[in-house]
Amino acid sequence: MRKGVLEYCILSVLENKPLYVSDIVQNLEKSELVVVEGTLYPMLTRLKNEGYLGYHWEESFQGPPRKYYELTEPGKLFLAELGKFWKELVDAVFRINCQQ
Repeated sequence: MRKGVLEYCILSVLENKPLYVSDIVQNLEKSELVVVEGTLYPMLTRLKNEGYLGYHWEESFQGPPRKYYELTEPGKLFLAELGKFWKELVDAVFRINCQQ
């Protein structure tokens, strides 16, 4: 379940603009979701291989070029689908809590 939630969070962070891996980590940490780069890289690679993410390189003033990840059109559709499922899950949990 955490993996699915983490995917949704990563795609959500990338919804508005391309980001470098450390920027993704910082955005997740702002929401108190602690993820280390070692966990993030395999997930980003898998999401890229599935066609949900693309990337481009940008020159850096502080070292080698940086890889910036961004949502593809299929990634935007997948994010919308995950958002729908997330809302349904939250609503179901809320209904369970209200019954008790």
